Amino acid sequence: MEYLQSIMPKRKKIALVAHDHKKAELVEWAKRHRDTLAAHELSATGTTGSLVEKETRLPVQKLRSGPLGGDLEIGALISEGNIDVLVFFWDPLAAQPHDPDVRALLRIAVVWNIPVVSNMASADFLFSSPFMMGEYQRLVPDYEERKRKDWPLRG
Repeated sequence: MEYLQSIMPKRKKIALVAHDHKKAELVEWAKRHRDTLAAHELSATGTTGSLVEKETRLPVQKLRSGPLGGDLEIGALISEGNIDVLVFFWDPLAAQPHDPDVRALLRIAVVWNIPVVSNMASADFLFSSPFMMGEYQRLVPDYEERKRKDWPLRG
């Protein structure tokens, strides 16, 4: 696989997502990291975005609720290069009616090599990294090159 270099800017575009039983945890985490989050551009699925905005007083671009397409909207933003970091507090103990959407969101984040955190501990680690407040040189798979060599995609 060939890779392209992409500069992730100092001001990052961060997506916030949380399953119902994890929303309060994400809001508490966001309140603790309010100053760091304030330096970035925030997007979120509907209810999560409303809660974070209310509790932190930070502006949040609110998309649809996850089950109504919000997860897919965030996935589209990732594939367009409009999300740099995904903070997704997901509930491993609850069945989700929109599980295929959740899997698609996580998959597209890996496809485009963006940082993904799934719980408070990993979010704390990522947000304490010097890369959060500075530029970061990210390698992005060159899928156009792969298409030219391999079309149709295999494996």
